[in-house]
Amino acid sequence: MKTICVIDGQGGGIGAAIIKRLRALFEEEVEIVALGTNAIATAQMLKARANRGASGENAIIRTVARMDIVIGPLGIVMANAMMGEVTPGIACAVADSSARKLLVPLSQENVVVVGASRMPLPHLLDVLIEEHLQALAS
Repeated sequence: MKTICVIDGQGGGIGAAIIKRLRALFEEEVEIVALGTNAIATAQMLKARANRGASGENAIIRTVARMDIVIGPLGIVMANAMMGEVTPGIACAVADSSARKLLVPLSQENVVVVGASRMPLPHLLDVLIEEHLQALAS
């Protein structure tokens, strides 16, 4: 069984939206681990039907090393992103993880990903599912 980790911070809305889409596609065929930079984000992702969840820097650092796929906003690989919630340790652990990383290019940071589309989140999630995860459901 594949293990997919969803990382989010602040209010957890992006992570919850991703998890809802993953559940619709995979039902119970994958394990979804919700990792929040804070307890509120984790709680929101657990409400969206993640199998397990944990909060904080140490939980994220220890867990991402064992995942098959890591999904989250682009900021999860940028130290001090998400208003400082992504610590340098979290950014390094995510970047160093051997898991496949699917990063949603949301422009919440002072970073522009040249060539990335400015689609709204629901459309970005369609691309995430259709182009990168649909084959796993077969």
